[in-house]
Amino acid sequence: MEKTKVLFISQEITPYLPESHMSKIGRYLPQGIQEKGKEIRTFMPRFGCINERRNQLHEVIRLSGMNLIIDDTDHPLIIKVASIQSARMQVYFIDNEDYFHRKSTLVDKEGKEHEDNDERAIFFARGVLETTKKLRWTPDIIHCHGWFTGLVPLYIKKAMNEDPHFANSKLVYSVYNDDFKQEFPASFPDKFTLEGVESSDYEGLTPFNHKNLSKLAMNFSDGVIQGHPDANSEIIEYAKGSGKPFLDYQDEENYIDAFNSFYDSLLDK
Repeated sequence: MEKTKVLFISQEITPYLPESHMSKIGRYLPQGIQEKGKEIRTFMPRFGCINERRNQLHEVIRLSGMNLIIDDTDHPLIIKVASIQSARMQVYFIDNEDYFHRKSTLVDKEGKEHEDNDERAIFFARGVLETTKKLRWTPDIIHCHGWFTGLVPLYIKKAMNEDPHFANSKLVYSVYNDDFKQEFPASFPDKFTLEGVESSDYEGLTPFNHKNLSKLAMNFSDGVIQGHPDANSEIIEYAKGSGKPFLDYQDEENYIDAFNSFYDSLLDK
């Protein structure tokens, strides 16, 4: 029987970024799921503070070279890869000079959120999906971690719903305590809209702040997981009230088994 394929799209993964609750799950969940017999692929942003030399990142020429148009501007998509030898897993990095070469993640040295985080999230989501297609790899489960992945469910369910790579994929969205404070500009929907996405898809979800972006992600997901004990309570209540399969927060000892069972239950539906 063919292995179940799980695509992990993560905002943070250690050791490439400092240890946090999210980055540790980004690192150890794919390994644990792979050890349970599933096939995995893992993606994260190539933030400029990631040391390429120390972490042995290198560009994958056959996957790079595409341009993504955001707000009428071409942005070259660069794909890099690194290996975590002890886990026998690779991590793919979405890179672009305009969006990911500053020496920080989502905030600058003073703690101020980058003004173009909205476009960076669009580029990351589209970059992951286009690269997955180039890999000719068809995921059964797509698990998104963190608000930076929040557009992925919308794109898959609306813009790529007839694409054979994603037609049968089940979407899982994990909610963390990763709130951002600055609302996205009113032009955000114009920037993220692709063919197949309609204004009714985000009706009632403006302005685009952390809560509304999370709700958008959950609206187009097949299941929701509380990924952090201190996740925003309003977002968790929204998830529980949606009627979608929901998994409460799981501690470090249990989450890999629990997530694995959650994936299986979604595929059985």
